[in-house]
Amino acid sequence: MKKFGEQIYTPEVEDKLAISKRENHTPRIEAPKEVKAGEVFAVRIYIQGHPNTVQHSFRWIELYFYETGRDFNPIFVARAELTPEIAEQEASFKLKLNKSGVLYALAYCNLHGLWENRVEINIV
Repeated sequence: MKKFGEQIYTPEVEDKLAISKRENHTPRIEAPKEVKAGEVFAVRIYIQGHPNTVQHSFRWIELYFYETGRDFNPIFVARAELTPEIAEQEASFKLKLNKSGVLYALAYCNLHGLWENRVEINIV
């Protein structure tokens, strides 16, 4: 039996998949690389070029933060529920961080499972 983490398509696992599946399933993250401590900034997560039908679509996007130096990680930040054909396959959140770390985006495709991407955020 596989561990749950082995069920998630990460950038490392994705290398074994067809490039077309990687490109239209991996959540993209738009966020600054550096922000000032305690300053509000925007994060946009979106899926590009993927069908958005009842039969095949992303149903939700979640955002987590792995804070450097914290004993228990990751921190759940937010979740956006997506309705096929009505909601666009993207979500925007506003964050305020005091420590550097890594943002993780998880997105669930009803046919192809759970996909992850991540970016580092440095606090200056």
